[in-house]
Amino acid sequence: MIERLMSLLPRRGGAAPIVPEKSVAGRTLLLMITIMSFLSAVTLGGVVLVQKSAIAWSADVGREVTIQIRPVAGEVMESNLRTAVSLAETTPGVASARALTVEESQKLLEPWLGAGLDLSAIEIPRLVVVQLSDPVDADIEGLQRNLAAIKGASLDTHAAWRQQLNTMAGTIVLSGLLVLVLIGAATVLAIIFATRGAMATNREIVDVLHYIGASNSFIAGEFQGRFLSIGLQGGLLGTAAALAFFLLVGTAAGNMLSSEAGAQIGVLFGRFAIGMDGLLLLIAVIPVIAALTAVTSRQTVRRYLSQTS
Repeated sequence: MIERLMSLLPRRGGAAPIVPEKSVAGRTLLLMITIMSFLSAVTLGGVVLVQKSAIAWSADVGREVTIQIRPVAGEVMESNLRTAVSLAETTPGVASARALTVEESQKLLEPWLGAGLDLSAIEIPRLVVVQLSDPVDADIEGLQRNLAAIKGASLDTHAAWRQQLNTMAGTIVLSGLLVLVLIGAATVLAIIFATRGAMATNREIVDVLHYIGASNSFIAGEFQGRFLSIGLQGGLLGTAAALAFFLLVGTAAGNMLSSEAGAQIGVLFGRFAIGMDGLLLLIAVIPVIAALTAVTSRQTVRRYLSQTS
């Protein structure tokens, strides 16, 4: 009788393990984990790109302040511009200051007023762009006090714009992390259903193992090993597909950056270069997915066995 029961079990050194390696459920789970790994890596890469771009935006905006001089009756605009440039250049922490020409100022209004308008008869505010050599040590307050001597002059540090950029980037990053959590939850649920399906399919083998004295821990380990293999394969395939995706999109974006649409994409995502730190994060998806698959399957098997024993 014992020999007949043993004949039902695959040999440990034989060709077939206790949990079948090739089955419809296994192939379906592998495809699902590959897709989830791809989505996780793409989402994580997108978060990295937005965060890098936000840091670059904030740094660029933080190194520049703008002096606006409004037309005031009785005041000579060109004289006020020269005075503002001189005051800015003598301020500690300022690298350079330049007054925009009338043509440059009119061009800034084109997005709102349209191109081709003759604005020569209208006195428009003029701007002085001030580049800071050290935003931390720059005496912005001193510059603001000195500009009080110029009628119609005001200083814009772009603090509100930086705050909006940081808020937008933080929202995108938080949304990306939430998507990762949802992907992880969906992956766990799929692994649970696949594990319970595998347990039901191999119910006779599990009963025989129990009959000859195999512990729940041993059986759970068999399923864990099989699902760990599936998780590693799916994580590797999905991450490789995500890396290929970023490579292709980065190449396409590089060719499009000369166009207006490509320039807008470049402002948000840069050149789709995730960098070495981003690459390491994407590679980390593989062991995380594999560990998640193995741990979830083991816990599911142990809970299933405890309920049916």
